[in-house]
Amino acid sequence: MPHEMSIAAPAALLTAEGALPAANMPLDQSRAGEATVTVERADGARLAEIESDWRDLVARTCEPNVFMAPAMLRSAERHCASGGIVTLLAWQRGSDRNKLIGIWAFAVAAPAQSPLPCKVLCAPAVPHGYLGTPVLDEAFATETLGAILDFIAGDRSLPKIIALDPVAADGRAMNALGRVLRARGTAPYAVAVGERPVLQSDLEVKQYFERALSSASRKKLRQHRRRLEETGALAVMRVDTPDSVVKAFDEFLALEAAGWKGRRGSALACAPADAQFAKDMVAALARRGEAAIYALSLAGKPISMQVVLRSGAIAYTWKTAYDETYADFSPGMLLLEEYTKAFLTDKTIARVDSCAYDTSSFMAAWSERQAIAQVWIDARRGGTLAFVTLSRLQRAYLRLRAAAKDLHRAGRRLWKR
Repeated sequence: MPHEMSIAAPAALLTAEGALPAANMPLDQSRAGEATVTVERADGARLAEIESDWRDLVARTCEPNVFMAPAMLRSAERHCASGGIVTLLAWQRGSDRNKLIGIWAFAVAAPAQSPLPCKVLCAPAVPHGYLGTPVLDEAFATETLGAILDFIAGDRSLPKIIALDPVAADGRAMNALGRVLRARGTAPYAVAVGERPVLQSDLEVKQYFERALSSASRKKLRQHRRRLEETGALAVMRVDTPDSVVKAFDEFLALEAAGWKGRRGSALACAPADAQFAKDMVAALARRGEAAIYALSLAGKPISMQVVLRSGAIAYTWKTAYDETYADFSPGMLLLEEYTKAFLTDKTIARVDSCAYDTSSFMAAWSERQAIAQVWIDARRGGTLAFVTLSRLQRAYLRLRAAAKDLHRAGRRLWKR
């Protein structure tokens, strides 16, 4: 999926050379020397066997990530694994049973938005994935990351450069990864940085919207709602049972394809493999209670829809679509009001990830921000000249690309004058 992030790096995230500095966060509670960690490469059949282990890991992880869920990875492997998906499971050996303490999945592919003629390990591994963070047991984060990197470094069939696009730049997993890499004589290299909106607030609904939206914006939305209600019955619906989610997702695919994404060719339905992956994945997560769809309907017809995924206490607003016939009424914002209310009142949800690559979408109404970055790392101990060269070339290319876009936009503005 095309996306852009800023190349101007804030000092809190990057040095001038692009390396992420050590985060000013507490050390994780890993207990060096106490964990005997083994790593295995898992196929779809193996992933089907570890569902209970996965649920147990999510309860212990420092950062859930639905884009590493076994059900999602299995769907991608069935429908979209042209380059191959590499799923690595880390286990702590026990006297009675082994415990899953980490999962990290990658696609073997060319790096996104890159002219470089090389293959890397890309995370997330799934199409239309928005977070490449590994899922780690809080207690054994550093041991797990070290074992996974050693596995990659020792497997001759795997690329040694890992491209994470994106990760939470200031999250606990990235903090642990940075420490592990420095202990191995290398460092993470951020080729681009940005922010995404998130919803994470203890405010009451009324207070939140008063802070997030201006009084003029709130008034305008009330006017849009009244005008729509004058033309037909306006209703908000949330579906979360497996059958209802499957039916609603078919409606979502049609709604998305009928709009600008369909004309641009980026709607899920425009790529049969992506559509099959998405239908399979959403249905699989719905059976586990981890997918729901919100819809704003007018006279029984959906005019705005939002697909929401879930992992642990984190929800993800994965995909949205609206009927452009009603664009003047801001149906996406009207629906956002409704599911924002639902999220704020749901005490089982700690945070909602917008899955955006920047703050330019309508979800910028959520006033909280998460720092994100495209990060390249080298799995080999000591680092290599090849990694340093390629990561710097990638960052330089993205800078030139961003500058060219800025120049093009400036030229268009002058032409219109």
